[in-house]
Amino acid sequence: MTMHERRPRDRGPKGRGLDDAALREVQALLGSRARRRDLLIEFLHLIQDAYGHLSAAHLRALAHEMRLSQAEVYEVASFYDHFDVVKEGETPPPALTIRVCDSVSCMLAGAETLVGALQKGADPASVRVVRAPCMGRCADAPAARIGDREVGHATVDGLLEMARKGETEIVVPDYIGFAAYRAEGGYELLGKVRAGEVPVEALIKTMQDAGLRGLGGAGFPAGKKWEIVRSYPGPRLMSVNGDEGEPGTFKDRIYLERDPHRTLEGALIAAHAVEAERIYFYMRDEYPAVLHILRTEIAALEAAGIAAPGFIELRRGAGAYICGEESAMLESIEGKRGLPRHRPPYIAELGLFGRPTLNHNVETLWWVRDIVEKGAAWFAALGKPGHPGIRSWSVSGRVKNPGVKLAPAGITVRELIEEHCGGMQDGHTFKAYLPGGASGGILPASMGDVPLDFGGELAKLGAFVGSHAIVIFSDQDSAKAATVNLLKFFKHESCGQCTPCREGTGKMVQLLHKDGALDETGLRDLEQVMRDASICGLGQAAPNPVNHLLTYFREDL
Repeated sequence: MTMHERRPRDRGPKGRGLDDAALREVQALLGSRARRRDLLIEFLHLIQDAYGHLSAAHLRALAHEMRLSQAEVYEVASFYDHFDVVKEGETPPPALTIRVCDSVSCMLAGAETLVGALQKGADPASVRVVRAPCMGRCADAPAARIGDREVGHATVDGLLEMARKGETEIVVPDYIGFAAYRAEGGYELLGKVRAGEVPVEALIKTMQDAGLRGLGGAGFPAGKKWEIVRSYPGPRLMSVNGDEGEPGTFKDRIYLERDPHRTLEGALIAAHAVEAERIYFYMRDEYPAVLHILRTEIAALEAAGIAAPGFIELRRGAGAYICGEESAMLESIEGKRGLPRHRPPYIAELGLFGRPTLNHNVETLWWVRDIVEKGAAWFAALGKPGHPGIRSWSVSGRVKNPGVKLAPAGITVRELIEEHCGGMQDGHTFKAYLPGGASGGILPASMGDVPLDFGGELAKLGAFVGSHAIVIFSDQDSAKAATVNLLKFFKHESCGQCTPCREGTGKMVQLLHKDGALDETGLRDLEQVMRDASICGLGQAAPNPVNHLLTYFREDL
């Protein structure tokens, strides 16, 4: 071909063609909803729920309907674990999926055996068996989910029988609904706050005097956070972080399954305090019963005129631990991949949709009403000396009575085991514990008398209390096996945005799996790089269990 010759112009459409039938199906699902960019994940859920997967034709149709590029829709859909993207020529997944938790508490309860037996016993043509990260049912390990039914103490025979009978629907536990909550004085405090009988300045001071802290992991003082957000010019927004994905954590699920309006009233009070124009309640997809409860009770608030229609907007996660990081959660609410933002600016200044944003954990808001009604001194006095407040401890592992334990801030793990959990399981001796879920590190029983709280002696040991998830190990457990489990979790959940975390978590798993003596120099070098250079807390904290394995558990190497 000479330089003056040209190839015939291809006048056909570029990229994937639009399927008219798929477009009609997507339009029917979306109905009259506004085709806003931030609703992309909600629309993906509509398609996934209706058809059991996301076909290439439906993704193409959704991109057309929302006037987005196909690449933009695909990158969001493929980021989240609970979306099944099926390309042309690929076989869609079976109609029924059984997810088995393989996180650390369920590992101790035999999750590996359960997965293997299910894969052998289930018909792969009709039932898909997959591993899943923490489902927030650690006290009922091993946990599973069949369709939309959450199952504790799962067994092979039980799950296969449910599959045979079609028992896959959501089971909603008994809880305190709107009428019952209102009958016991619910929303009276909100009314007083809105009427000015309880001034905002007094609210903030009460929160500060009580010592209420963020109970999702970081522990930032709640009252101070309200003050900071109020200092930036409006309009302002608020988000509620219900993405309780830290392995070993399940307290927020318990509160929302029992008494959801305490959190909702706390959220409305906090929103009033910072003059937020809307609340976005982000709830993890692993909790279908909680999602049902929240939809029902938010509608009840709107019907009663307590919340204007749309003021509390429920957003559904899609299976991504990283969205527990507040800025990644905001990205997800905006309909994007859950990639943590660089800081500064912090979200109090430049948050959701570029507005100053107050973000709170479910449990933090749950305590607001009690603190204001009973007084800051009441709440502060519930803690140990020097550790104000009471905490909800998610305790699982080798104890007789696991569950959410209300106990003082500053309690020790030994006290939790003996005074609140009935001691160790028969035949098991206390060996080690996670003080703060997967990222809080792993400490030996010899350090079982360290006060559990933010900072202090725990921080000096390179550990932290985080979301107050306590997992107990016994003399029958390997610290190395637990560490490998935790690092596999971090590898799977890394968002992939930054190299130190994306490559570092995988390399750590590889080094831990090495036969013979561990390359401790390599592990230590990698640990330092991840701590210094990762964008967010996932990569920075992922080496914690490796550090403690090498420091305190030489006998398990």
